Order: sequence, then structure tokens, then C-alpha cells
Amino acid sequence: MTITGAIVLYAVIWFMGMLVALPLGLQTHGDDGTDDDRLTPASSPQNPNLRRKAVGVTVITTIFWSVLCLIILSGWITIEDLDFFDRM
Repeated sequence: MTITGAIVLYAVIWFMGMLVALPLGLQTHGDDGTDDDRLTPASSPQNPNLRRKAVGVTVITTIFWSVLCLIILSGWITIEDLDFFDRM
């Protein structure tokens, strides 16, 4: 695994995790009935907790990425193991 491959793997895992974490625990203005302001839509989040979610996703991604890098670099699973049609 190259350094670029490791960075891309980390970025893909992080963004997928962030997309999963964003809607968790989300409260909108319409849920609470506090959409008094006409400029704020009822579907806008009240407090999205982006910093907390980003830190949590970063910690989980780092653990998951480390395990994947260990598996890839150790050779436990190779591309030949995943080649089901004998093309390699």
C-alpha cells in the first residue's frame, strides 16, 4: 500500500462515516415547533453538533483504518484472494 493509497482509504472511510453520522440525533426547528422566524425553514437543524460528530467519526475512522492497513500490509488478504474469476 502506498502513502497515497492509505490517505485515499482514510478519506473514503471518514467521509462515509460522516455521511452516516450527520443525521443521527438531529433535531429540526419543525420538530420543536420553534420555527417562529420566517427566514429559517422548519427543516433546518437546530444544533447539528458538527464538532462532536467530526471528532467521533475521526476516532472511529482511525481505529477502522488502522485495522484495515494492518490486514493489507500483513498480507492476510491479498488481491489474489479476492479474484473470484481468475483474471490476475
